[in-house]
Amino acid sequence: MKKYKISSFYRFVNINSPEILRDKFISFFKKRSILGTVILSNEGINGMLAGRENDLDKIIDFIIKNLDLNYNDFKFSLSIRKPFNRLRIKIKDEIISLGDAKNSNPNKFVGKYLDHSEWNTLLEDDDVVLIDTRNYYETSIGTFKNSLIPDIDNFKEFPNFVEKLKPYKNKKIAMFCTGGIRCEKASSFMLQNGFKNVFHLKGGIISYLEKTNPDNSKWKGECFVFDNRVAIKQDLSVGNYLMCYACNEPVSFDEINSDKYKEGIHCPKCFDKLTSKQIERLSERQKQIELARKRGKLHLGE
Repeated sequence: MKKYKISSFYRFVNINSPEILRDKFISFFKKRSILGTVILSNEGINGMLAGRENDLDKIIDFIIKNLDLNYNDFKFSLSIRKPFNRLRIKIKDEIISLGDAKNSNPNKFVGKYLDHSEWNTLLEDDDVVLIDTRNYYETSIGTFKNSLIPDIDNFKEFPNFVEKLKPYKNKKIAMFCTGGIRCEKASSFMLQNGFKNVFHLKGGIISYLEKTNPDNSKWKGECFVFDNRVAIKQDLSVGNYLMCYACNEPVSFDEINSDKYKEGIHCPKCFDKLTSKQIERLSERQKQIELARKRGKLHLGE
């Protein structure tokens, strides 16, 4: 059975010519069977890639040689489920966006990094304000106990949530996200907006699960990931959720057995929110996806 090696990584680092770097990446990546996404900008690199172990290792070596990264910046897992459908290398204004917030630059200001053991120690402090910086649908399947959950659909909305945290400006703020990039950028934003003691989990939840003995883990539930695995368990194996491609929310196996679930069309979370026209459009898309599968092709809507 084929296994995919998966690596997620990011680094806030000044890149003067992301276009030149993109062209170098495309030329090198084409020689290997690599899937996933890499985002480049002047502020750094953000990516998640998968492939055969030998191919992926060569790609990582290539990235390290071309940027100020080291091997510890890369997090790894394995999957028998194909995690991505294609390869994309994109240039954006930011590798992760905080919307209209301009005073966030992790290349200048950033909170204190905590490794997995330091994180566990800090969570024992009753005076810590623990913040999950992820979107609401991610937090719905797992988080750390006693976390404040922003009711946001997108990280761009996080600055609005920070407005509500002003009473905590002098408290210890501890933040986390999937791979570390969002909480690192959020830490820069909060420092620039008057918060004094800001900490964030180095490498995010994925690194925490990878390095923490399950008996000592303070994580509860599963961790949402932005690939075809949908979620991972404490041991980094594929979790117990599928994706509803109508509302883009994780769906449990119990929900899949509901009368309100139909692959690619609706699930119990969105069934009552969709109009008849939306259901008709989603049904047609799913029909085309299934026809493409029978031909051994990949439909753009999948």
